[in-house]
Amino acid sequence: MNSYQITRFAEPLEKRSYPMPQLQGREVLVKVQACGVCHSDLHLWSGFYDLGGGRRISLIDRGATLPLTMGHEVAGEVVAVGPAADSSTIGRAGVVFPWIGCGQCDACRHGNELMCETPRTIGTRKNGGYSDYVVVPDAEYVVGYGALDPKIAAIAACSGLTAYSAIRKLPDLTADDHVLVIGAGGVGLAAVSLLSNLTPAKIVVADLSEAKRDSAMKAGAQATVSNENETKCFEDVRRICGGAPRAVMDFVGTQSTGQLALNLLGRGGHMIVVGLFGGEIAVSISMLAMRNITIQGSNVGTLQELKELVALLQNGKVEPVPIVSRSITEVNDVLVELAEGRAAGRIVLTP
Repeated sequence: MNSYQITRFAEPLEKRSYPMPQLQGREVLVKVQACGVCHSDLHLWSGFYDLGGGRRISLIDRGATLPLTMGHEVAGEVVAVGPAADSSTIGRAGVVFPWIGCGQCDACRHGNELMCETPRTIGTRKNGGYSDYVVVPDAEYVVGYGALDPKIAAIAACSGLTAYSAIRKLPDLTADDHVLVIGAGGVGLAAVSLLSNLTPAKIVVADLSEAKRDSAMKAGAQATVSNENETKCFEDVRRICGGAPRAVMDFVGTQSTGQLALNLLGRGGHMIVVGLFGGEIAVSISMLAMRNITIQGSNVGTLQELKELVALLQNGKVEPVPIVSRSITEVNDVLVELAEGRAAGRIVLTP
């Protein structure tokens, strides 16, 4: 089978051929039909996360080893199973839940594998979907998607799941509330679509790109603003909302977007941080208490949340974000386009 792998950080992926995997225990083999390209893949590709203040965390320190096949938004068909697996799962079309823990710790036993200290994440620690096939530890992690387009199902595993889980952390929203979404990339657009279908709140989107702001309007936003000038953006958002938004969701995660989000919060406001670009912000500890502000991080989601999201997509309860289909052979060009901010919507690689 062929895989496109990181062999050196920040250099083009290398196409390599390997024998077909020999499955063990309850493992299943998924033939990849679609694999989304996530912005977090850029961090893997570069080899580090920016923590701000000149500090970085190496992906090697986080458990990654090279060569590594990226790709954690995988949809495909189960084509083989291990000796202890249920053979009736062969033929299942499903989206792979990649955020897999050790299965033994307290977090895993309580269904919160994201908190596992020794994860087996597909596409970040274990080889992922930039390949012909993916080995999944158990068929329970292959969530059937029925008649859905596999490209739509694939991006549910991260961009859709990340947006859905972040929205579930918001307070109860009413038609009088405004939610500001900062960043209208793939995950931000997914959040706009989900917010517009699952909540009565009014949605305002901030992004540097006019094209992405246009996409946000099509996805369900009521208003958009440019955040190129932070002072003007602050004033525009306050004017549109008639004051402070009830919640701000930062899908970029830079110092400037994080500070903007915090500054915009009013009393009782909620700030959900999702983006991983990196940086640090200044926070007044006393103001958090006096203004009853909540700041919460949100990183992808649980297996149960993925099942809920797939069901919503199957039932037509939410609109999928715009998808651009590209051949897996173009993967290096796609990574450069994403790094330069030229990708609109979600890019999905196909065989």
